[in-house]
Amino acid sequence: MASLAPAHAQRAAKAAKAAATASRVDLTDSLALRKIFDEALLRGQSYENLRYLTGTIGARLSGSPQAQQAVEWGKLTMEKAGFDRVYLQEVMVPHWVRGSKERGEIVGNKGKEIKVALCALGGSVGTNGKLKAGVVEVRSFDELRKLPEAAVKGKFVFFNRPFDDALIEPGTAYGRAGDQRRSGAIEAAKRGAVGALVRSLTSARDDNPHTGNMSYDPAVTKVPAAALSTLAADQLSLLLKANPGLEFELQMECQTLPDEKSYNVVGEIKGSKYPEQIITVGGHLDSWDLGQGAHDDGTGVVQSMEAVRLLRATGFRPERTVRAVLFMNEENGNRGGIEYARLAALNKETHIAAIESDGGGFTPRGFNVESEPAIMAKMAVWGPLLQPYHANSLTAGHGGTDIGPLKEAVKPKALIGYDGDSQRYFDIHHTAADTFDKVNKRELELGGASMASLIYLLSKYGL
Repeated sequence: MASLAPAHAQRAAKAAKAAATASRVDLTDSLALRKIFDEALLRGQSYENLRYLTGTIGARLSGSPQAQQAVEWGKLTMEKAGFDRVYLQEVMVPHWVRGSKERGEIVGNKGKEIKVALCALGGSVGTNGKLKAGVVEVRSFDELRKLPEAAVKGKFVFFNRPFDDALIEPGTAYGRAGDQRRSGAIEAAKRGAVGALVRSLTSARDDNPHTGNMSYDPAVTKVPAAALSTLAADQLSLLLKANPGLEFELQMECQTLPDEKSYNVVGEIKGSKYPEQIITVGGHLDSWDLGQGAHDDGTGVVQSMEAVRLLRATGFRPERTVRAVLFMNEENGNRGGIEYARLAALNKETHIAAIESDGGGFTPRGFNVESEPAIMAKMAVWGPLLQPYHANSLTAGHGGTDIGPLKEAVKPKALIGYDGDSQRYFDIHHTAADTFDKVNKRELELGGASMASLIYLLSKYGL
């Protein structure tokens, strides 16, 4: 027993030394994160950057002059912030234009007309004048397929499936209702319909129609597709029950023009120890054309730039290269994300992680992570460091649309989506109400600091 005592003492001493070292590391990291949050809350620049982007430039649909202005602004802003290198990545993007304001009316048997709030879905064809037809209401594609041909042919198909408000995460409800917006026009045209009317993807009851991208099948006739506000959808549904023979009149002048040249904007801080290892953080610079693109995704753009600025402002030189990327064309094509991934693969780059902010600039909760269990476990150790800032929820989930193409192109160890409190997000998502006044300064700056903190940890410890 006596001979075992020295060995036991050595193991105990080694364990104590390791614990002391871990404590010092945790203290160092804790102080570093505190400095990041102090800088963000006392001297943060996200809010004023967003004010300029939304107020001076405004909506930034791909292919528009405003999108090009945003590219130039993003490049200049990162140069002024002192990034080591700022450059553009050329990418061809779709150029869809809405045209004159859309008009829609419910027409009863006696000719009474009721104007309703609606908007064209992104990518839709126009109506070539006024389009007037009967209406058939469905809640699902399966219900549509079961209807007899005579009930659908020559009519508008009205897709009226609402958000499932029993779901805790509105994003899940958005995903489950989204097929009718994305593919409703295709399914309607397959049955001989003349157009598609889609309930806006939100649980809010108001007269703000929600646009968003839709698609066509080359093998199926293209028919116009419009989103009704939720109040308009409720009204149409109610009137159809009383009068199944009513008609709907739609007029839209939207069209798709030839592709335009645009750019991703990339700002880079070179790593001090492992410059070949890259951490990407980004949001999408384009937005829909109805509002100012504030929460979607102006907040993600300014947070991504600010996350890198915060590291510099607090004296931290990242060990791994950090890139802030302002992606172009997430809303109606994801051309920027695809091109960024293509170039990363072409240049044989090593990306250890990519972070995206595209869920609004609301109060931080943490991050959604696409990765293997071992990486998730490693990141979970950082939870206590993020806990004082309420950004410590590290859960399995979707990383983001812009960074998604990296998954196959260069296989980063983790795709990470910034997770803010999303309960209010889909009230204004893709609407005229997505404006600067809906963004809270503290919530926005806290989000940027949360992202900077995760980048600090990723850069220091790797994955």
